[in-house]
Amino acid sequence: MVKTMKAFVMKKIGEVGFTEKPIPEPGPNDAVIKTTKALVCTSDVHTVKGAIGERENQTLGHEAVGVAYKLGSEVNEVKEGDRVAVNAITPCYKCENCIRGFTSQCQQLLGGWKFANIKDGVFSEYFHVNDAEANLTLIPDSVPDEAAVYAADMLSTGFMGAENADIPMGGSVAVFAQGPVGLMATVGARLQGASLVIAVDTIPRRMELAKQYGADFVIDFRKAEPVEEILRLTDGKGVDSTIEALGAQITFEACIKVTKPGGTISITGYFGEGDYVKIPRLEWGVGMGDKTIRTGLCPGGKVRMQRLLRLIENGRVDPTLMTTHKFKFDEVDKAFHLMDTKDDDILKPLILFD
Repeated sequence: MVKTMKAFVMKKIGEVGFTEKPIPEPGPNDAVIKTTKALVCTSDVHTVKGAIGERENQTLGHEAVGVAYKLGSEVNEVKEGDRVAVNAITPCYKCENCIRGFTSQCQQLLGGWKFANIKDGVFSEYFHVNDAEANLTLIPDSVPDEAAVYAADMLSTGFMGAENADIPMGGSVAVFAQGPVGLMATVGARLQGASLVIAVDTIPRRMELAKQYGADFVIDFRKAEPVEEILRLTDGKGVDSTIEALGAQITFEACIKVTKPGGTISITGYFGEGDYVKIPRLEWGVGMGDKTIRTGLCPGGKVRMQRLLRLIENGRVDPTLMTTHKFKFDEVDKAFHLMDTKDDDILKPLILFD
């Protein structure tokens, strides 16, 4: 008799719900994880609204940790019962894009992002991990699951924003939007050596966290025009780097406007609506302004995860400050709804499976 599990799925565009599915079986190189903690991401909301097209009865979620439940015959570096983490991005490390060094684009555009995109995600009692030797990471004993789960996406994506921003040592950076990714980009900018970190938001809790995470100045965009304020803070010169962490036309344009010639605009935001993103022509130097626009999907793999978990273990960052709500798994629909409406001052909801 096939064993089943509860899963939270996208039934179709605009509709979610719980269902029963068979517990997955691992192939020789794969693993099945018993979920212990997960996080809901705004990108899950974008998916259900149709940002990446129709999905039918697909399990949602891409941020989870758990216990190794069943391992393929070729998986040797972890054993059943180990506490493990896995990145939201799980490349195969064998295809042309992976071999070329673009593992997050595994096999196809955005193909490294498999959970809740091209396969079932992690909002279920058990979830499948491909190429487990390359993608599973042991969680250090001193790092609790509720902290380790942030390495799956928020730390990896936010820090990618700072890495791709090419911030000079002692340089300046502006981070637009202080949601979970933006907050981790703020941390990452400071860790990358920025001497001036300017954060932009308007929600009091997020602005306060931005200060805790290392922002030197926090601009409330409802009280001051961000472009004007950033130029004022930099004597009209602008910043060396900007990080767009919202996925909106207005913040993208602001990044172009305040980045110095020779600087980098790093995009971590999820542009979930519209067909085009417009570039402000004059501030772009009519195409000749020596400004680099860098996009990316966060890197996956166990080495990335080991590094992120070590940052948590050694006290460089405490991501649990972003946890505003906790729900049991059978209440994940409530968490999902709040992430859609952003009611109750929600920032990041933790989902408890154990």
